[in-house]
Amino acid sequence: LLLGPTTKMNLFQSVTSALDNTLASDPTAVIFGEDVAFGGVFRCTVGLRDKYGKDRVFNTPLCEQGIVGFGIGAAVAGATAIAEIQFADYIYPAFDQIVNEAAKYRYRSGNLFDCGNLTIRAPWGCVGHGSLYHSQSPEAFFAHCPGIKVVIPRGPVQCKGLLLSCIADQNPCIFFEPKILYRAAVEQVPTEAYTIPLSQAEVIQEGSDVTLVAWGTQIHVLTEVANMAQEKLGVSCELIDLQTILPWDTETVCKEECFLNLEAPIARVCGYDTPFPHIFEPFYIPDKWKCFDAIKKLIIY
Repeated sequence: LLLGPTTKMNLFQSVTSALDNTLASDPTAVIFGEDVAFGGVFRCTVGLRDKYGKDRVFNTPLCEQGIVGFGIGAAVAGATAIAEIQFADYIYPAFDQIVNEAAKYRYRSGNLFDCGNLTIRAPWGCVGHGSLYHSQSPEAFFAHCPGIKVVIPRGPVQCKGLLLSCIADQNPCIFFEPKILYRAAVEQVPTEAYTIPLSQAEVIQEGSDVTLVAWGTQIHVLTEVANMAQEKLGVSCELIDLQTILPWDTETVCKEECFLNLEAPIARVCGYDTPFPHIFEPFYIPDKWKCFDAIKKLIIY
């Protein structure tokens, strides 16, 4: 994977690098969304309008339904359309366009037309102070919709490779970016374009007792949990980064006997079924202590 020159990038810079590579190599590529022309809230598109022009990187009205609807039309017309929803929490006004139009476009035309060149980016997940409308993880709403792909990276290297794969994929993709990692995660990332296969999970750590499956930010939480389980319980944990939520890699995840055995215990550690809180976020999120407690319950099953 790490071929050619690399440079130190955080996660938002790896997004910028992927978009820069795309605009440079694909003259039909366009980037649009709220405030992307000046670089966006998280600076993911900084410098791209100056480099490639206002016809290829441009702002839209504050209308998520319109952003995605425009993206569908642009993709159908032959452009590589990269839409930004400023926060994943605000993707819901575009839900009808994504689920009823983008996901079904190829099917409804018998493959005569499609909007497979559409990629929708959005900052995703909690950040410590986002409260109701800047903390949500809405991937579950899209995980049951055939016709789209849903991808969430865990770090800069994966972010650039998976984003470029989404842009190149001939199906509409939703790419959620963990915003708490935008500046926190730093790695050596290739400056040239590269791809990481979609629908292919990555085994981060081998283990023999418990299999941990997660994506995005939670991978870092479970890495610490796996170390805790080994040190405090003598439990060997396998850790899998799903990476693509839809279609997910059933072969990698289900190869473990515990998933094939109907009697094997399974624990799901999630946020609560309430709106996302503000000051009570530490109690809401599936932190390392909740995950560690779940492992303890599993091993005494």
